[in-house]
Amino acid sequence: MAGGGAEEVARQALAHADALYNFARWLARDPAEAEDLVQEAYSRALGAARNFEPGTNLKAWLMRILRNAFIDRRRRSQREVYVDDLDADGEVAEPVPGELQLDQIRALVAEDVSAAVRALTEPFRTVVLLDLEGMTEAEVASVLGCATGTVKSRLSRARAVLRDRLAAYGMG
Repeated sequence: MAGGGAEEVARQALAHADALYNFARWLARDPAEAEDLVQEAYSRALGAARNFEPGTNLKAWLMRILRNAFIDRRRRSQREVYVDDLDADGEVAEPVPGELQLDQIRALVAEDVSAAVRALTEPFRTVVLLDLEGMTEAEVASVLGCATGTVKSRLSRARAVLRDRLAAYGMG
């Protein structure tokens, strides 16, 4: 990178720390592991700063590094990190809206939306999360190393699954 190399990448990359952590948190489902992933992503990015092309999307580059770090960790650990957080045997009684405060209702809806996103397969969840980060389909394709058409297809199918799962809220 002309004019500063790793120092310039590091300076600019700090602006994306929150987005990287949020993405890592969704991938890892563990705050401590998410922090480790972000640290590893920054370490890898600084080590590869000479490969960053000025004028390209630094956030997309960092997200790709973070995703690759996550995949590498998952492969090394030889364990499944996607565990369904929902109790298969438990049924939660429907709350009566008149008995709950508005904040409690919002929290329940937010948890249902969060659970619906967590229940998506990794490829679907990843495109949804990157889309929520405000990345364009081309940027998401760059992060994932696939064609833009693949991103469009995955995003469309993921949204359809979410609409079905959240139909009770009139989100479809």
